[in-house]
Amino acid sequence: MTRRALALGGGGVAGIAWETGVLAGLADAGVDVLDADLIVGTSAGSAVTAQVSSGLPLEDLFRRQIDPALQAREIPAELDLTTYVATLGDIMAGAEDVLEMRRRMGAWALEVPTVPEKSRRDAVASRLPSFAWPDRPIAIVAVDAATGERRIFDPDTGVDLVDAVAASCAVPGIWPPVSIDGRRYVDGGVHSSENADLVVGHDHVLILSPTPAEAPSPPWGGLKEEVDELRHRGSTVLVVHPDEASQSAMGPNPLDPSIREATAHAGREQGRREADRVADLWNPEN
Repeated sequence: MTRRALALGGGGVAGIAWETGVLAGLADAGVDVLDADLIVGTSAGSAVTAQVSSGLPLEDLFRRQIDPALQAREIPAELDLTTYVATLGDIMAGAEDVLEMRRRMGAWALEVPTVPEKSRRDAVASRLPSFAWPDRPIAIVAVDAATGERRIFDPDTGVDLVDAVAASCAVPGIWPPVSIDGRRYVDGGVHSSENADLVVGHDHVLILSPTPAEAPSPPWGGLKEEVDELRHRGSTVLVVHPDEASQSAMGPNPLDPSIREATAHAGREQGRREADRVADLWNPEN
């Protein structure tokens, strides 16, 4: 039996809008990838995973990106990616291994003043059409701030869905770590922006990565290595990154809520253009 998986990567509110748009554009062209046997969501991708598995039609989810009356109540945040990456580099300098890098990022996240945890949780909750876990396999990824270890939340863990998504989206230094069962969790992207290794064993894998294809791999986990491993184990893999138009719509700050409408539309157009490639991956027998 052929098994398919969808991995949705991180990328702020820009990533949520772009991934929603791409999925809508694929659907416009008759390519439905939401029948995946497993959806893995990291950071922005965790929000999209919860959204597309909520039962709300994809067209309604798209409208929630482009209609100001329906948009989530996001908290604006300034993020200069060049400065942010340099700060992370300073924090991780001299770390003996990747796990220590993650622990250092977690420790920094616990120290940096941010908005109150409840305010951030409320903002994340406003993204979700339903607070109930779906009756289907999904995985939402976060990282334990103290240990640096990856934590996978799914419908069987007993963790509140809003908390799981908020944890997965808790960008270190920007948003507060999320409290779950006495632990504090940060963004799943601290482990990997896509965590595509979690879909090993699936025959066909589609990865939506809001990070530009030419962006360098972070030292704590790279998509290239994950894709190489998937292919080595027999999966057919397609990665879709933002094209030039989508990158232009996203702008320099992926946490800027004002770019959602333009980015969702650009993603939808890109999804339509990618439909043939995705169809060949998803339904190669057709």
